[in-house]
Amino acid sequence: MIACKTHIALGSSAQDTSKGHGALTDPQLIADTKEAYGWTSDAFDIPKNIKSAWEGFGARGHSEHALWEARFKALSASKQADFTRAYANEAPNKLASAIRKFKKEISETAPKQATRKSSELALNVINPILQETVGGSADLSGSNNTRSKDMSAFDIDNRAGRYVYWGIREHGMASAMNGMALHGGMRPYGGTFMCFTDYARPAMRLAALMKVPTVFVMTHDSIGLGEDGPTHQPVEHLAISRATPNTYVFRPADAVETAEAWELAFTSPKTPSVLALSRQNLPTVRLSHKSANLSARGAYVLAEATGKREVILIATGSEVSLAIEARDMLQEKGIGTRVVSMPCMELFAAQDERYRRSVLPAGSAVRVGIEAGIRQGWDQWLLGERARANRSAFIGMSGFGASAPAGTLFEHFGITAKAVASCAEELR
Repeated sequence: MIACKTHIALGSSAQDTSKGHGALTDPQLIADTKEAYGWTSDAFDIPKNIKSAWEGFGARGHSEHALWEARFKALSASKQADFTRAYANEAPNKLASAIRKFKKEISETAPKQATRKSSELALNVINPILQETVGGSADLSGSNNTRSKDMSAFDIDNRAGRYVYWGIREHGMASAMNGMALHGGMRPYGGTFMCFTDYARPAMRLAALMKVPTVFVMTHDSIGLGEDGPTHQPVEHLAISRATPNTYVFRPADAVETAEAWELAFTSPKTPSVLALSRQNLPTVRLSHKSANLSARGAYVLAEATGKREVILIATGSEVSLAIEARDMLQEKGIGTRVVSMPCMELFAAQDERYRRSVLPAGSAVRVGIEAGIRQGWDQWLLGERARANRSAFIGMSGFGASAPAGTLFEHFGITAKAVASCAEELR
């Protein structure tokens, strides 16, 4: 054990007291501290000898800087441009076309897989193109699926590795990623379970405050993770992340939306992103290929009502497929039902009113929000946007989860297509 003894407000009359933490602007404390250190200069006055010494320290790097400039100028024009691009947090042009190709393949093959696996497949496409990415996980690489095929581990024998095994230290991982983002020239991302945002939270907040585009990959995003139980099942964590200013929270419904979320995260210059990804397998819901990134607008009409529109189902992530099932039930009864996928509430809120009203039009249509988390944050879409308060409902969680298989839990807590359809029908 190494014990380090420290003193707060060293040298002042407030040393080792609570005043040393936040009362150092007191004139007497300032005078006492100056006397203790033998400081005689006025406030904000830098003595010439100290200024000269610091200038000398700065000059020591001049020759090394000149050598660096020479090496940089010796690079090809394309490598210089790529270096400058990375430090500007800009993605190469070919990234968008690679993601469009990936989305097309997904729409055609329609796999049923967890979005954490979809994320890994998307990274297999992205990382070879975006060479400045540095991935990692807080001891959950096999569960978070954050290591792509082209990545070798960064360790004492391989400093060129782009994948970091952080160990069980979410806060340390998130803080170090922020440092990489602040340095520039790198696009750091790291994963853990969504519930463990509790440990990474201070650094996640600082990323938003400092305006750095760190990417936090949070898998096992709901009660759908199953038998690990309520200690590991996040119910409030989506709301916590969405309550943080300057943060994009993406909860994709399938592999197509997952790829779109990664594209948006890696092209964001000043906003960190949280990717909330499922453990359980999900069907592909974007079966018709669209080259445009529909997630960029935060929400969009995934399935339109047939006949008169009487119900609008709004869902995120794993619950979008439930909304599609509920729509089929309602349409069979002649109840016109629109399904809106809302992968990012923050981006939808940033759209102009005309677009938002095209997705969530004013009127008497019933609105039902569906998400396996708490309701907080949903009322702006269920009660706002000129909706009728007495014709809206939320299907989700109001307490903690339980230990059981995912399907059993969704049935137990009433987050099913049948429950959604019944709720919507009752509100008509």
